Amino acid sequence: MAVDYVRQSTEFEVVAGFLSPVSDAYKKPGLLSAAHRLRMCELAVEHDSAWLMVDPWEAQQPEYQRTAVVLDHFEHELNEVLGGVLTPDGQRKPVRVLLLAGSDMIATMSEPGVWSAQDLEHILGRYGTFIVERAGSDVDTALDSLRQWRDNIHVIRQTIQNDVSSTKVRLYLRRNMSVRYLIPSSVIEYINQHGLYLDETDKGAGSWLYKQPDAAPLPAATQAPGSPPA
Repeated sequence: MAVDYVRQSTEFEVVAGFLSPVSDAYKKPGLLSAAHRLRMCELAVEHDSAWLMVDPWEAQQPEYQRTAVVLDHFEHELNEVLGGVLTPDGQRKPVRVLLLAGSDMIATMSEPGVWSAQDLEHILGRYGTFIVERAGSDVDTALDSLRQWRDNIHVIRQTIQNDVSSTKVRLYLRRNMSVRYLIPSSVIEYINQHGLYLDETDKGAGSWLYKQPDAAPLPAATQAPGSPPA
């Protein structure tokens, strides 16, 4: 959905996308160990995506890293360490890093006192974001208080309603209900193999709406058309 939006509605070209799980230091109730979450992310993209990858940096940090810091990490690695993306003529071109997140995150950004003004300016002003609309969310209301960054906030509207969430998947697993077709089969096998999400310890995971979200769910590196994927 996000890639289609970028291709059809912007002048960017998607180079790569990175899943960046939060570290254990986030201490959210029911949060599995970073090792499990990293492995499930790796399995999810291993065979089903040509552009998604998993970056372990955030998950391996001993302290919680703010979203702004995680985006700086990707900016540094992609443009300073790698020197940008290699173009067909052999030159390197800098990429633009953006945050891809759900509309629940943009809702927290519009709540006074949840995010610092400095971080909002850094994330929305310097980088920008693609927001995937979620069933039942009011994106337009959330955007009212973020209008100063409106040009950097791209809302991806749902053309097919989908209210699947990680909270619901965990609930189904605890109730011994099938999650087939909701998440990749390889991830389901891993969950069953390790006996994950079988107890009630994560039942409050969906109630942390007003704590700063789990850093960057998916920083998307993009660039202008004409350059090949990295």
